[in-house]
Amino acid sequence: MARPSSSFTLFFIILQLLWTCSLYANGCYTSIIGFGDSLFDTGNLKQLNPQLGFFYPPYGETFFHKPTGRASNGRLIIDFIAESLKLPFVPPFFDDNGSQKMELGQGVNYAVIGATALDSSILEAIGVHNKLTNVSSRVQLEWFKQSICANVSGK
Repeated sequence: MARPSSSFTLFFIILQLLWTCSLYANGCYTSIIGFGDSLFDTGNLKQLNPQLGFFYPPYGETFFHKPTGRASNGRLIIDFIAESLKLPFVPPFFDDNGSQKMELGQGVNYAVIGATALDSSILEAIGVHNKLTNVSSRVQLEWFKQSICANVSGK
């Protein structure tokens, strides 16, 4: 019998943990702050690179009945997590006008399709070129930091 891959095993463990925790966490949380790549992007790439096909059918048509900028024809993992915690869907950091969402109270999602863990300068130095986006986890954390500073200073 073939052994499952370590990434599949880790994914299964994370899902199990989230499901178990959600049984006890309902009512404890008021918002979700999201980071990541296509598994979590709820529409940020739509503002960063609008020429891509994620903004046309069939993307989004199964659940939302219109393209949403998600790399899916329906919901993403973050949507199911929000639903299980009885929270609203997490809005993208960039709204439809391209402005940045600085209010964290209802949650915000910094994830971008094609995002990487390492900065693009590090990847390019080793010969890896990401033509989709140059957003890394560091960039997403910078956006989060800007949001926190804006909330603290009252902007």
